[in-house]
Amino acid sequence: MSSSPGTVLVITSAEDVTANLVIEVLNDRQVNVVRVDPVDIGAELTFSARIGDIGKDWAGRLRTPSRDIALEEVGGVYYRRPTPYPAGFAHLPAQQGAFAVAEAQHGFSGILNNLQNAVYINRPLNIRRANFKPAQLQVATRIGLTVPPTLITNDLEQVRNFAATNGPIVYKSFRGAPPTPDGRSSAIWTQRVNPQDLDESVSITAHLFQREVRKTADARVTVIGRNVFASRITTPDGALDWRSGDWEQLIHDPIDVPEPIKEALYNYLDHFGLVFGAFDFALETICEQNSGSWTFIECNPNGQWAWLPDANAMAHAFADVLLKGRWPWTRP
Repeated sequence: MSSSPGTVLVITSAEDVTANLVIEVLNDRQVNVVRVDPVDIGAELTFSARIGDIGKDWAGRLRTPSRDIALEEVGGVYYRRPTPYPAGFAHLPAQQGAFAVAEAQHGFSGILNNLQNAVYINRPLNIRRANFKPAQLQVATRIGLTVPPTLITNDLEQVRNFAATNGPIVYKSFRGAPPTPDGRSSAIWTQRVNPQDLDESVSITAHLFQREVRKTADARVTVIGRNVFASRITTPDGALDWRSGDWEQLIHDPIDVPEPIKEALYNYLDHFGLVFGAFDFALETICEQNSGSWTFIECNPNGQWAWLPDANAMAHAFADVLLKGRWPWTRP
């Protein structure tokens, strides 16, 4: 039996079906897996951690109704999409709830995010840093990827000047639309913009405009460690934003990623301290070997991937990185 840490911690909500694929692979490999949603902190989720008098790293225990583990035995952490803390403290008065949320974030999550023996996919602080599109586009440009001419502004005159020099432009939101008052999800898709239709309301907040890429298809490139999975995505109606239609109608074809693009993506992940990223590209030609035809759109450092054709292979790649060659591990 390996003497390496023997538990993989999966931090996510109970409804996260994507995480289930990785958990199933880990279970098949007889790895001890613990699934935790930090919002459950309370009677159903307790923890304690010490440092200083017993060592230089945090040590302690985490307990759920079905699990009791030593924090120092956690060798891998798959951070997915936990429930936001405010949902767990909604029963408290507003001020008390806000205090409890902040304390849980800094205390409990502060421990979970800093387990020294663990491989993380991905560290939450790195996810947060890599989520900002201005940073994404700047890093992509610096490592040699092609990006569309981009303007971020709240100045109407600048938008019109940008359109005049860059031809057709599109608008993209930074983070998408928040849920509706009744809790339903909503979205703002990439859309073409006629600058003459805009008015001074542009000044209210930040907006992102780009020159429209005359694409023939899109590519989703999922990088897990040094494993690269890529699909060309086309839509029956040639939609500007493939996310806006019926995902069941999307056409997926395998696509080879040019070596210069691969190396750039590895450099991108290394820059942000990421192990995993879901990259979107616009393809301007059919020729996959012409690296100039690949235009970087964005990278989601905690993106969805279970809907892709290679999902099973991706789940194994996630498991490989989390285990990092230290197992097999037999469940106690």
